Amino acid sequence: MKKGSMRSLRINTEVRRELGRIISQELKDPRVHPMTSVVACEVTTDLKICKAYISVLADEAARKETMAGLKSASPFIRRSLAESINLRNTPELVFIEDESIEHGITMSKLIEEVAENDRKAREARGEEETDGGDDE
Repeated sequence: MKKGSMRSLRINTEVRRELGRIISQELKDPRVHPMTSVVACEVTTDLKICKAYISVLADEAARKETMAGLKSASPFIRRSLAESINLRNTPELVFIEDESIEHGITMSKLIEEVAENDRKAREARGEEETDGGDDE
């Protein structure tokens, strides 16, 4: 099965959706932060292993606690996944911390900061802001 085949794409999407539901609604581990989401899943072609990329919007300590909680709850999550998705094999779960959302938020803040500094510099020079539109 090719990496980008429709079957593997459907399986990855369904596993990601179900993992997100299980983590947010069924998992009762207090170590798992409420702002935990499953960004992506990659299930191998033989359905033996699933790499689940997890994003946690919290501080470093809470992220580590969440990853530890997910790792210890892996058998429960796998069993719940087997009940909700009918696959030939239920994959072993490998949780990988994904920091892309935090990185995106940081980059957005930096862009806003640069834009604000640029606006202040223009005001200091006495230039007017242009909105790029035509005034009629």
